[in-house]
Amino acid sequence: MPHSSLLPSVDSSEELAELLVDVASGSRSAFETLYRATSSKLFGICLRLLSDRAEAEDVLQEVYASVWHKAVQFDAARASAITWLGMIARNKAIDRLRALPGPQRNAPIELAEEVADPLASPLQHTEATTERARLDHCMEQLDDRRRTLIHTAFFEGATYEELAVRSGSPLGSIKSWIRRGLMQLRTCLEQ
Repeated sequence: MPHSSLLPSVDSSEELAELLVDVASGSRSAFETLYRATSSKLFGICLRLLSDRAEAEDVLQEVYASVWHKAVQFDAARASAITWLGMIARNKAIDRLRALPGPQRNAPIELAEEVADPLASPLQHTEATTERARLDHCMEQLDDRRRTLIHTAFFEGATYEELAVRSGSPLGSIKSWIRRGLMQLRTCLEQ
């Protein structure tokens, strides 16, 4: 999938890592997408450490200049993309803190410890992948009609009334088919 079709909200660590690889090869569109997807988080890190909006904005510019030049150094085997980016932001903000005179310089650096990686840990990722595989397997056990109705209702947000109109079936039948399908799914998932 070309990065130009990605929305500014990048959904996974893998997508961020791909963007960094593209940035390393000089892709300006990947850089723009990366900026849109991560700038608010990185700005938050800078602002927490610096407590001054103008200083944080300046540091954020430095962060992305650094990312543009150092993207080739990113190694997904060592850290997630957001962790790598966060460390650059944190280090740049700390450097700025050290350069500031007086009271601004004494801002509590412990605030940096509170910045958590929003992405799942390897264990959480593995568990989510396993759960998704189980759900996919159980969905495949349903007959086509129930599978389609459940998928449309719960994954696409269609109401029972919309499903009845789309399928030309009575509302009561739609509810019954979905209820029976969900019971079948529960039984399958509990095994």
